[in-house]
Amino acid sequence: MTLVAVVSDYMLHPFYPQFFETRFGVTDPKYVGYYFAAICFMVMIAFPFWAYISKKIAELNILVYTQCIAGVLALYCYWTTSYVNFWVFSLLMILFKGSYLLVYPYILKIISKEEHTTTIGILSVVVHMGGILGAVIGGFTVDFIDASYIFLIMAIGDFVQMGMSAYLIRSKKYDTNTVITTTVTSDKKDSLIPNGFILKIGLITMVLYFSDFLIRPFFSLYWESLSEYDGKLISGSIYAIPGFVALLALWVNRKYGSESKYQSITSALFLGMIGILLQGVPISGIVIIGRIIYGWAIFQGVVRFDVLLFEYSTPDRYAIDYSKVHFFQNLGILISSFLVGIIVDQYGLTIPFTVALLGFIISLAMYYLIIRRKQFRRHIKQLAKT
Repeated sequence: MTLVAVVSDYMLHPFYPQFFETRFGVTDPKYVGYYFAAICFMVMIAFPFWAYISKKIAELNILVYTQCIAGVLALYCYWTTSYVNFWVFSLLMILFKGSYLLVYPYILKIISKEEHTTTIGILSVVVHMGGILGAVIGGFTVDFIDASYIFLIMAIGDFVQMGMSAYLIRSKKYDTNTVITTTVTSDKKDSLIPNGFILKIGLITMVLYFSDFLIRPFFSLYWESLSEYDGKLISGSIYAIPGFVALLALWVNRKYGSESKYQSITSALFLGMIGILLQGVPISGIVIIGRIIYGWAIFQGVVRFDVLLFEYSTPDRYAIDYSKVHFFQNLGILISSFLVGIIVDQYGLTIPFTVALLGFIISLAMYYLIIRRKQFRRHIKQLAKT
């Protein structure tokens, strides 16, 4: 279900500038940024709302109705030729689509804490695979058919999720009400991240997601401006390189193990800086190398921050806590989306990489000041006692 949802979400992500130009004649990059910001805002308010509803209604029951409505709205977006109507109804579609995010904390409720790292890694890869398929399918559709047909594919995806949710609810093979109950002792919670850990992780990942999403909306145009291989299918594939790298990263993590979550976050942020720096060099081969390095880094960083979050939460609060962190992350994406069109319009297609690099530096500094410094002090106290 997550794969289907992400494919639907990502098909237009690399191609919104081209889509608005061909469908509505809108060429101003600022309006593309505004639309991305509007999408982020809808997700920001949608997920906490559905998380609250999930306290009273089971997640899968919610999905049956919300995905049905999202599918109908996607069909309308395919049909309408009005720019204003497209804005209104596509954003309503995002509001209902956003309920699929409930699947993530729901899965973690039905497994043990020991399985979280592996499962979060798998889910992250599923998201990356969805990004790959979405970008490739979107590029193929824009190149050889018509961008409007993407909304037909979206509608099909929504109806598939609706059907799968209904099947899981009615099937006697699965007990969809099972929850693995675990507790987090106050000593363990206070040992690393005391009161306010949701706020702390939220603030750090807000800056991280701001930086990550800043380089996305105009990446395909950036690639097409510097490479002789400028077809939409090729640019979509280059855009999706981090998804391919995520598959390799998951396999390496599972086969050889990985560093502690804290060391992984530190090295991931450093590698992310290198990857962003290389992507900003307008030479196609170097951009590809940078994309590979960046794909490894962002996978490791995002997975470890999620593991950190769910380690200090409890199953009955997974959806609420994740929705709060997700709110901060989408606030970062919202700010990024609002600014990216403006800075690209003023300074060109390479400026997002410069700003994103600065964002990664700030993320690393915040991580050390907010989390690692306390862990370091705790180790010093332990050494002093021995």
